[in-house]
Amino acid sequence: MAKAQGRIGNDLTEGSIAKKLVIYALPLLLTNFVQQLYNTVDMAIIGHYVGSVGTVGVSTGGDVATFLTFVGTAFGQAGQVYIAQLAGARQLKKISFTIGTLLTLMFLVSSAFAIISIVFCEQFLQWLNCPEEAFQQAKNYMIITSLGMPFVFEYNAIAGCLRGMGESKRPLLFVSIAAVSNIIMDVLFVAVIPLEAAGTAIATVAAQVASCVASLVFMYKRKEHFDFDFKLKSFRIYKEQLLILLKLGIPMAARTALIQLTQMYCGAQINSYGLTVSATNSVGKKISKLVNIFNGSIDGGAGAMIGQCLGAEKYERAKKTVYVAMAFCSFFCLLEICLALFAPTAIFRVFTPDEKVLELGKLYMRITIIKFVLQVFQGPYQAMVTGSGFASLGFVVGILDGVVLRLAFSLGIAELLRRSGRGDMSFLGFFYGDALAHLGAVIPSMIYFYSGKWRTFKLLKTKKPQLVEKGTEGADKADAGKEA
Repeated sequence: MAKAQGRIGNDLTEGSIAKKLVIYALPLLLTNFVQQLYNTVDMAIIGHYVGSVGTVGVSTGGDVATFLTFVGTAFGQAGQVYIAQLAGARQLKKISFTIGTLLTLMFLVSSAFAIISIVFCEQFLQWLNCPEEAFQQAKNYMIITSLGMPFVFEYNAIAGCLRGMGESKRPLLFVSIAAVSNIIMDVLFVAVIPLEAAGTAIATVAAQVASCVASLVFMYKRKEHFDFDFKLKSFRIYKEQLLILLKLGIPMAARTALIQLTQMYCGAQINSYGLTVSATNSVGKKISKLVNIFNGSIDGGAGAMIGQCLGAEKYERAKKTVYVAMAFCSFFCLLEICLALFAPTAIFRVFTPDEKVLELGKLYMRITIIKFVLQVFQGPYQAMVTGSGFASLGFVVGILDGVVLRLAFSLGIAELLRRSGRGDMSFLGFFYGDALAHLGAVIPSMIYFYSGKWRTFKLLKTKKPQLVEKGTEGADKADAGKEA
C-alpha cells in the first residue's frame, strides 16, 4: 500500500514476521550501533588523552543532558507508536497533523530544557557528587552539550515519525553523518587541540546538528510523501494529536525522568567511593549501552510492527511478533554472555588503560550477565505494551524497574555488605541493583501479554483533529473535508 501510493515507509502487517523484523530492525541496529559508536569514541579518546578525570567529567557532565534528552526520546517514541497505528489503519492525513504537532512541541520543550541546564549547571553537578578533580571538566561538557539539545529533540521526533511509518533506513544515514562528524572533530579537539572535555562536547554538538539538519532536509525534499508542506502554518499544534501524544509521551517521559533521576542518585552514591569505582561505573554504563543495542533494535522493530498490526486489527500476527523477537534476543544474549565471561578486560581496555579500573571491570561484567538474561524477556514483552499504546502500564513497568527495585536492590545489598564487614565493597550493591531491577519490567509486561488485554486496548479515534488556537474551527472542517 505504501509503495503503491509512493509514500515513505513499509507495510509491516503482511509477509514473513521474521524477515520483516530483520529488514526493519537491521537498519535500526546499525543506527543504534553507529550512534553508540561515536559516543564510545568520545569516552575512549577522552579516557586515553585526559585520563580518569576526563572520563568521569564527560560521564557526570553528560548525566543531566542525558536525563533531559530522554524526554525527547520518549516523545519521539510516542510519535512512533501513534503514527504506526495510523499507518496500519491507513489514516494518512492524521499522520501529517501528528508531524506538525510533534515537531513544534519538541522545539518549545527542548529550548526550555537547554536554558535550565545551563543556568543551573553547577547546582546539578554538586547534587551528583561530581569528584572535585573532574568538576571543571564536567561543567564545560554540560554547558556546551546543552546548546545542542533542540537538535537532539528534533532529530528524535523526525526519526520517530519515519519509524512509525515503517522506515528505518533513513535514520541510519542521518546518524552515520553525525558519527563521521563526531569522530573527526573528537580527534581534532581532543587529540590535536587539547580542549579536553570541552573538545568532546563541541564534537558531540556538531554531530547532533549534522544529523538533525540531514533529517530535516530529507523530509523537506520528500514533503509530498508525508502530506506535510513545511509551511509556517503547518507547524501547528492540533488538539487531538497533542492530547494523544501527551497521553503517550508524558507517562514515557515521566517514567524516563524518574528512572534517570534514580540512576543519577545511584551514580552520585557510586562517585562517593572514589575515582576508580566511579570510572569503572562510567565505562561499564557505556559498555552496557553499546551491548544493549542488539536487543534494543529488535525490540524497537517489534514495537513498530506490533503497532501497525494492532492498527490493522491483526492480533495473532502481533502476538507471534513477540515470540520471534524473543528468539532473536536469546541469540544476542548468548553472545553478550561470552563477551562478559571471556573478554571483560579487553573490552574495558578500549576505554581506559587504568589497571585498577580494568581489574574491577571484570567483576562488573560478570554481574551484568544478570541484566543480559533478563533483557531477553523484558524487551519483547514490553514491545507489546509499547506497541499497543498502553502508556500508563508502561509507566508502572518503568517505575518498578528503574526506581522501586533499583533502589531496593542497590541500597539493600549495599547495606548487607556493610553489615557483613565488607563496607569497602558495598558499592557492589549498586552494580547488582542495576542488573536485578529489570525484574520489575519483565513480570508485569509478561502478565499483560498473556492476559490478552492488548487485544481490546484502543488508541485510535475517528474524531477529526482540532487546532488548539482559537478561530481555527473552519480550518478543521476544511481539513476534514479534504480527508473525506
